[in-house]
Order: sequence, then C-alpha cells, then structure tokens
Amino acid sequence: MTTLAKWSIADYHKMIEAGILGDRNIQLIDGELVEMSPEGITHAAYAGSMADYLRQILLGKAWIREAHPITINNSEPEPDIAIVKLPKSKYFQNHPIPQDILWLIEISDTTLAYDLNRKKEIYAAANIAEYWVADVTSSKLIVFTQPSNNSYLAKSEFTTGSILPLSFSNISISVDKLFEK
Repeated sequence: MTTLAKWSIADYHKMIEAGILGDRNIQLIDGELVEMSPEGITHAAYAGSMADYLRQILLGKAWIREAHPITINNSEPEPDIAIVKLPKSKYFQNHPIPQDILWLIEISDTTLAYDLNRKKEIYAAANIAEYWVADVTSSKLIVFTQPSNNSYLAKSEFTTGSILPLSFSNISISVDKLFEK
C-alpha cells in the first residue's frame, strides 16, 4: 500500500521562496499541491467587477483581497475574493487566518463542482462563517453559512434581489449588481 506524502505550510513556503514551483498556478490544499486551471476571460471579468462593487460598499469596513492566499488548517487556497477584517497592516506579517476572514467568494465558470465540493469542505472545516459561490454561467449566487465539520448546515440560492452578509447585517448587497456586465 502506498501513502501520499503531505506537505506542510512551512514546506510549501520554502518551495515558493526557492522558486521550485516556478510560474505554475499551484495551491496547497489539505497538504497536497494542486495545480489550478488558468483563469479565463469571463472568470477574470466577473471577479474584478464583483471585487470593485464590494470595495465601494465596504470601504473602511473590510479589506477586499483578490486571488491571494489565506492560511487555513494545512492549506493555502487562493479564493477569488476574500473579505477580511481591518487593519490591512496585519497582513504584512502573514496571510489572513480563519479569525480574520469575514467571508469568501469563489467565482465559478468552469470550476463549479470543485467549488461546491472540495473548496466548500476545506472552508467549512476551517470554520469560515460564510462562503459564497458565484455561478456565472447561470447568474446564481449560492450562499453557505453555519459551518459544521466539513460542510455547511445552511444553503441559500439567489438569482435576484439582495443579500445581507452575516458580518454586516446592515449592508445590503445587490445580487443583480454582482452579476452585472
């Protein structure tokens, strides 16, 4: 019987610093080096547009990070959008950890199954309170809350209207604006 060797976050950082991974789009997911598919045009446009919209309405309340690492358990995924607590200065020492993360968003164009399964599992296991999957093919926002073990107890789907994120129950986010072209 063979066993897959797992990498630690420290090992992963050493590989990055040594240039071993080169220009490959690699993320550490549960101790495994996972090569991610290149970002397509549609994915990039929606990610940028959604991040810009969130920056406007959360200015001074949270920091919007696009496709940058977060550190959770034995993983360093790079969610498309991470809404994290201020001040920004704390992230010059380390990537955001679960206590810093208000919610995460993955933009799904070709990765819907992965985002609804594997990514959801690792975010729930890290106790990320709120996880959104923006299915750009069907203009549907899937919102997961109440993490428990490797899943979420609550799931809601939106194609129109507004949503109040858990962290800012007084701020209404338009689903229509999120998917606006």
